[in-house]
Amino acid sequence: MKKVLKFTAYLVVILVLIVIAGISYVTLALPNVGEPEAIKIAITPQRVERGKYLANNITLCMDCHSTRDWSKFAGPMKEGTLGAGGEKFDANVGFPGDVIVPNITPYHLSSWTDGELFRAITAGVKKDGSAIFPLMPWESYSKMSREDVYSIIAYLRTIKPQEANYPQRKLDFPLNILVHTMPKKAMLGTIPNEHDTLKYGEYLVTIAACKDCHSQVKQGKIIAGLEYAGGREFLVPGAGVVRSANITADRTTGLGNWTREQFVSKFRQYADSSKRVDVKPGEFQSIMPWYRYAGMKTTDLEAMYAYVKTIKAVKNPVIKFAPAQKLN
Repeated sequence: MKKVLKFTAYLVVILVLIVIAGISYVTLALPNVGEPEAIKIAITPQRVERGKYLANNITLCMDCHSTRDWSKFAGPMKEGTLGAGGEKFDANVGFPGDVIVPNITPYHLSSWTDGELFRAITAGVKKDGSAIFPLMPWESYSKMSREDVYSIIAYLRTIKPQEANYPQRKLDFPLNILVHTMPKKAMLGTIPNEHDTLKYGEYLVTIAACKDCHSQVKQGKIIAGLEYAGGREFLVPGAGVVRSANITADRTTGLGNWTREQFVSKFRQYADSSKRVDVKPGEFQSIMPWYRYAGMKTTDLEAMYAYVKTIKAVKNPVIKFAPAQKLN
């Protein structure tokens, strides 16, 4: 009996050591996406203009890295917060931890090299080599062309510095371990010719990370077969649960019956920022950053429409909003 207990004790010790070794490897050796490139990006007017358009209206870097006013429909950006970060993700929005979106103005990024920024945007690794939690959809950004990433970096170098500092994130277990395994080496894409409407639309939809929000996920992974079919839930404190729309080509629950003109006008209706609507607690709300997307070029919206219409139809009815008082 003593031998059995002794053997069991040894086995437990060995298993504990294996677990400790595994955790140590994950937390100390990962992520492993390579060193930042030794690049120096020329800041040209053309790059800054393109980067401004992408960061504000397509990839929405500035929307996430600013503070949003949730007393208004669709949470428009608060004036004077461009790039300063500050949005908080915690248990109040169903997030497993505490993350405050960082400052990406030159106040914070001046010590970052262009290569470190490039790696962060496309591979999800910070300046210090730690993993960026994919609240920032770097996996979608990794499909951008090198030149478009350069343009975004050039633009970020030119925005007004804002002094804002936030505490380090805190992720719940086991997410605080698993996050180290998430970054991946970039698989950069190329910008299709804008006249190839379908291919260019696919490029824009991809780098805008539309799939991320418009697909249901389980344990952080998109559920196969429900890509773009909507239904992903987002908790907005004081409002309720918002669910993303089905944007597949399904005619009854998706966008199958939408015309190009309807698609474009849906975005254009939010172009006038003076018409922002107040939202009271419990009233219909949306996390879709309509005011940013409203600034897209008409030709880009038309290209996105052309691609969206080719997405495989998935019948998936979605109740887009559940008021807070009806959650229980």
